[in-house]
Amino acid sequence: MAMLWKFMRVAKYSKTALSPKVKVRGISTHSRHSSSKSVPSDFAANTPCSNTVELLGKAYPQDDYSNVTEKILSKVGKNLHNKKHHPLWLIKEQVKDHFYKQYVGRRGTPLFSVYDSLSPVVTVQQNFDSLLIPQNHASRRKADNYYLNRDHMLRAHTSAHQWDLIHSGLDAFLAVGDVYRRDTIDSTHYPVFHQMEGVRLFSCHELFSNIKDGEGLQLFEQGHRTAHKQECHTMEAVRLVEFNLKQVLTKLMTHIFGDGLQVRWVDCYFPFTHPSFEMEIYFQGEWMEVLGCGVMEQQLVNS
Repeated sequence: MAMLWKFMRVAKYSKTALSPKVKVRGISTHSRHSSSKSVPSDFAANTPCSNTVELLGKAYPQDDYSNVTEKILSKVGKNLHNKKHHPLWLIKEQVKDHFYKQYVGRRGTPLFSVYDSLSPVVTVQQNFDSLLIPQNHASRRKADNYYLNRDHMLRAHTSAHQWDLIHSGLDAFLAVGDVYRRDTIDSTHYPVFHQMEGVRLFSCHELFSNIKDGEGLQLFEQGHRTAHKQECHTMEAVRLVEFNLKQVLTKLMTHIFGDGLQVRWVDCYFPFTHPSFEMEIYFQGEWMEVLGCGVMEQQLVNS
């Protein structure tokens, strides 16, 4: 079974880091989506003909779903989270260093691997279907996403890479990247922001080896879904995973914000985790959400 968390929810681009507009023919001035690998920012977007968009070395035919603007396309490939000494890079390195030191595998190497150069251009299948997001879910709307066409888009979350990374054989990793949503710009929102998320899969031995008389405990059962667990997970397994998850994230936030941090957990809903939680910290006189997390849906892992 697996746990998932996601933090760095909203981090705005600094205005000084933005490059001039890139002119793209055949793209309307409201919005459009795309999918492909991140490359240096001087490789921008252009259109070989009026009904296609070329982005990061690939051409995408436009259709009735295409809604990416040239302004948004000009941001693709900037990779601010990988630019040394940029604030986003500093946060990423702080989190990475914490995980490298705190969680070490049997051979003394870091338990978690880090992926920070994955392409921001993904398929709709990667962004939604692989995460069990229903076809009629509101998060798929054109009004909320940047589509290159019906099949490709700019990722709306780093979770778009989960299935591929797990499928490659990984059982503990961090994924970092720029993500794109059609948000109204205000003090805490911008159409391009950054996320970092982690995933860890547990075997029966890893979860129960340190539990007294834990030999007879199991990860799975044929039970019923409740507000606290999935139908296929035992209550003992869920409680241990939830405890581990919250402990890991509380320790991380204390590392970032300092000792004496006030934390509270709020039950919430995500299509790809159950149970699901949001962490809020008390910061400058108010409660602020800093991450979402949960026990990954076993159906997603099994797939």
